[in-house]
Amino acid sequence: MSKSNRKEHSREHSAENGASNQTESMRIDKWLWAARFFKTRSLAKAAIEGGKVHHDGDRVKVSKEVRIGMELTIQQGFDKKTVQIKALSAQRGGAPQAQLLYDETEMSVARRELLSSQRKLHNLARPEHRPSKKDRRQIHKFKEKNNQYSVADWHNDDAY
Repeated sequence: MSKSNRKEHSREHSAENGASNQTESMRIDKWLWAARFFKTRSLAKAAIEGGKVHHDGDRVKVSKEVRIGMELTIQQGFDKKTVQIKALSAQRGGAPQAQLLYDETEMSVARRELLSSQRKLHNLARPEHRPSKKDRRQIHKFKEKNNQYSVADWHNDDAY
């Protein structure tokens, strides 16, 4: 059987069994993969088992069935997204199709933007580069001049 014949046969077979791309419910790990939150179903499963996915404030199991209208909280790295499921798909499509499967809540978007800006501001307080050897010498000289006791005084018991 050629590839095209196999595809036609599988389409006919799935149409006979009533299977379609739009279902009433599906496993959460499969939906997270199809919605492109995780690159593989294994990663989705690991995140669920690690407590990174919640429904109504409770951890979910990998076999949890999701339905349209459910609200999920998904943590990925620093970001914590709250999304509402709009559609179900058993197939993983491109990013534009995946974004049609859910809506992120406005509060979630605002919270992520706030935390992102705070992280950026925190990183601005860091120096741009490591001190060079000359800079380190200057730092040590400055510290010695401004300290009451030098390193030699700490080892010398007669200083007190």
